[in-house]
Amino acid sequence: MQHNQNLLSTTMNMKQKILLLTVCLCATLTTYAQDPNFYIFLCFGQSNMEGAAQPEPQDLEGVSPRFLLMPAVDDPARNRKMGEWCKALPPLCRPNTGLTPVDYFGRTLTENLPENIRIGVIHVAIGGIRIEGFMPDEISNYVKNAPGWMVGMLKAYNDNPYERLVSLAKKAQKDGIIKGILMHQGESNTGEPDWANKVQNVYDHLLGDLQLKPEEVPLLAGEVVQANGQGQCIAMNKQIDELPKTLHTSQVISSTGCSNGPDKLHFDAAGYRELGRRYGEKMLELMGYHVRSPFTVPEDAFTAETTVPGNEFPKIDKEHRAYFRVVAPTANSVILDICGKKYDMRRDQQGVWCAVTDPLVVGFHYYFINIGGMNVIDPATETFFGCNREAGGIEIPEGDEGNYYRPQLGAAQGQVRSIYYYAQSTQEWRHAMVYTPAEYEKGKKRYPVLYLQHGMGEDETGWSKQGHMQHIMDNLIASGEAKPMIVVMESGDVKAPFRGGDNRQGFSEYGASFYKVMTNDLISTIDSKFRTLTDRDHRAMAGLSWGGHQTFDIVLNNLDKFAWMGAFSGAIFGLDVKTAYNGIFTRPEEFNKKVHYLYLSCGSEENFGTEALVKNLRDAGIKTDFYVSPGTHHEWLTWRRCFRQFVPHLFK
Repeated sequence: MQHNQNLLSTTMNMKQKILLLTVCLCATLTTYAQDPNFYIFLCFGQSNMEGAAQPEPQDLEGVSPRFLLMPAVDDPARNRKMGEWCKALPPLCRPNTGLTPVDYFGRTLTENLPENIRIGVIHVAIGGIRIEGFMPDEISNYVKNAPGWMVGMLKAYNDNPYERLVSLAKKAQKDGIIKGILMHQGESNTGEPDWANKVQNVYDHLLGDLQLKPEEVPLLAGEVVQANGQGQCIAMNKQIDELPKTLHTSQVISSTGCSNGPDKLHFDAAGYRELGRRYGEKMLELMGYHVRSPFTVPEDAFTAETTVPGNEFPKIDKEHRAYFRVVAPTANSVILDICGKKYDMRRDQQGVWCAVTDPLVVGFHYYFINIGGMNVIDPATETFFGCNREAGGIEIPEGDEGNYYRPQLGAAQGQVRSIYYYAQSTQEWRHAMVYTPAEYEKGKKRYPVLYLQHGMGEDETGWSKQGHMQHIMDNLIASGEAKPMIVVMESGDVKAPFRGGDNRQGFSEYGASFYKVMTNDLISTIDSKFRTLTDRDHRAMAGLSWGGHQTFDIVLNNLDKFAWMGAFSGAIFGLDVKTAYNGIFTRPEEFNKKVHYLYLSCGSEENFGTEALVKNLRDAGIKTDFYVSPGTHHEWLTWRRCFRQFVPHLFK
């Protein structure tokens, strides 16, 4: 009997061991399949969670492959299938929805978490849905009484958005760990005192159905649109702010300063980006991760030379990224607009907005700060006339190769004078800038004159402020490469925007009022006020962009007054060498005799047709010198280089 009992005991022990081994194996397999470094977040709510802003180009770029979406609906156009992980590009909710806070929640996490951690989101949201639409015990009745415009959206989730969220969450739990719940809802329940209890109901059901612990899975609830106190549902924010009194594991995400659309109900794209970042930063804080500052300035960054003395910013680092800061405590949206790209500036609690750019190309760049839809000048930067108005500007410095446009100790410094003169042609006082070489003050020598024009939307200060013309001249004269000369810069009547009209070569309307000023007033004024050589052989004209267009129009219609000419990125489009300017290009011997030097140039990265123009002129027998600035666009660095190459050929 005892023997049988021992045998039975041994048999049971063997079965228990096998069972225990099986359990351990299963547990091992389960642990292996579930990645503890795959953090999953459930996202639900109404229209602002759904996304009401059209994604912009920046929202479709730079998304980490570590940021994934488990679609809650099929999206054949994007080859997305419900329940299958894919890259988290907008729209995250459904086809035809927009940018949401979750887009930049995921970006913020991937930017700040270790590289081995992935982020996954499950996103279920319906515009206009009340919180009852996510309460398991209320959904059936809610769907029966839902407004007609919501029916299609509900059907996308099989008339049960809560069940869709939970079923996908269960599937996602096989892959990773649910770390949090994001909610943006409340507009449709504004003023209802039991809203917080209903949110608690949804939260508790999620935790129960997914076997989650509340201390490990916080709920992040975002405030609604504020619109400077004019938000359509702003009263709801008081209830949202008090949610933690009911739901102790909830966190409120402030919408202060998040910009909105004209309906004052939905955020705009910039607002979604900022709100999403705040969701992300709060989640990182709760998980114990250090949040990188959006405005960490490297130690090697230096204050830009174009910064107003007494200011620390803008700054530039060794990678040519620029750092900007502006104080605008009551602003809802501040955007940096530079080099054809816009950057949403980030606001701190003191109302200081900051932004850092991508690496910028060397040279001078105009930029604006857009506050509330209006472009303003950064008060910390010097101003420059460009873009048809005063503008901010920043210089991204070259290395020693840029010394030709910087003052040098070994070069005597000339002067740039400001003069006013009365033009009989237009019956008005006008302004010009005049460079005189350093030696001009010593003696009675007379000098040749170069009339130098800027481009469309700029003014007579451009060549001396943005172009550093005077330093280029001083250095070339000091090295013996250029003859001492006087350089005259006038507005050219192209400060105002181009408003249409005939602008064929020789028939220009834009800036044409300057032509008679030049020939009848400006030349005679300069010859009377300065010691000039007054014959055509000692008079030149050149210009950049539209100034090049003006140069062609003026010089080629007044060859009795000019013998030297140049155009840098000249806006000389569609020139017919057979007919333009009374057919002068069809008489190459006459042209080459009268024009001692014709110079055309451009940047290698711009497309102004200069190379084709040069070919046409050369084919016609016109002697034409041609220079291409390597690696530059339609910009001041191109024109500095062009000017530097042009001047040594004059008056020799």
